Amino acid sequence: MLKRPNGMSVVSETDPAKGTSSGQFHRYPLHSPRFWHGMTTPVLWRMMLRNRFSIAPRRYHVALSVFLFSSVTDVLALVQKLVKGRAIASTEISNSPLFILGHWRSGTTMLHEYFQEDDRFASPSTYQCFAPWHFLLTESMVQRFGRFLLPERRPMDNMKAGWTLPQEDEFALMNLGAPTTYTRIAFPSSDWPVMDALNLEDLSTKELERWKATFLWFLKVLTYRYQKQLILKSPPHTGRLGVLRELFPDAKFVHIVRDPRNLFPSTRHLWRALAYAQSFQKPIAQEQLDDFIIESMLRLYRGFDQHRTGLPENQLVEVKYEDFVQEPVQCMKRIYDQLELGGFEVIRERLVKRQSENQSYRANRHQLDAETEAYVLNAWRDYAMRYGYIQTPMTAEVA
Repeated sequence: MLKRPNGMSVVSETDPAKGTSSGQFHRYPLHSPRFWHGMTTPVLWRMMLRNRFSIAPRRYHVALSVFLFSSVTDVLALVQKLVKGRAIASTEISNSPLFILGHWRSGTTMLHEYFQEDDRFASPSTYQCFAPWHFLLTESMVQRFGRFLLPERRPMDNMKAGWTLPQEDEFALMNLGAPTTYTRIAFPSSDWPVMDALNLEDLSTKELERWKATFLWFLKVLTYRYQKQLILKSPPHTGRLGVLRELFPDAKFVHIVRDPRNLFPSTRHLWRALAYAQSFQKPIAQEQLDDFIIESMLRLYRGFDQHRTGLPENQLVEVKYEDFVQEPVQCMKRIYDQLELGGFEVIRERLVKRQSENQSYRANRHQLDAETEAYVLNAWRDYAMRYGYIQTPMTAEVA
């Protein structure tokens, strides 16, 4: 067992139900929906039962609104099934997706948004992942009249929030009832989070088949909606490389990595921010959160390293976050060339424009003390050594 640094403090937070800022996170208003508002009643009840309804009293009204809205989702899901179900079932995913892989806070969102400049591809939006049961019927109305529901910035950083921005399909899988670790966002103190879903290896046969069926169904809905090749970005997919290769032998993968000394505090900040904005419980001890972060990385890369063997160069390309931040256009060209995607010159000017617009972005700043830095590098040593970060000086700037 790794020796943990002493003096771990308890995470502080401001009640998200009051819509005020904690001082650490961007304000998440009371009227803004939580992820769980996109669940049907059966999915919501399963999550609640598994976590023994351990809801903090000051979050009762949030839970009540989620339960009430689930009945609306039930009706909308039934209507979409009646209207679009047959068409969705007959949809073929003719082009294997391109997957963006990498640990949380490694730059996957930034990379995902650069890919949006290529009109040949499509990605699930925030609303589609929030409302996977019925977005074919409701997204145009919400995009038109519901912009006020989301804050301008994400709680955890300075990146924009919005219904139409590309989003992690993991949130859609969660709301559809697939096994996922993301339920820990609702119940961060629970013992139940599905760590096995990070690489799928230890799921039961029944759970694994349910995950596959749910995932393929959602991709069919997206394919029906866009009729384009999909680009999917979810950090948990990093550990699922073997299953993704099984489902899509011709899939392409872009893997982005980052200095662990920056990943760790930024991921801490991420999970705290998500708990601040989304959870039904009180804050948890930092020690418990740190254990979760360390174990998540190990599980993700155990699955990734085991199944990357044999992937040809035109199916897997790896980039460093630090390189991408400095030269995003050149990194995108290398990705396009190595994966043989073609069409780079068509989008070059769009990428240059995005790079210029992103120059005003300011990252959050975090600092690791020397003892915690040593702890992280020891726990994630294989990752740090493989990608050349062991001798890299720690920087204070963390997105």
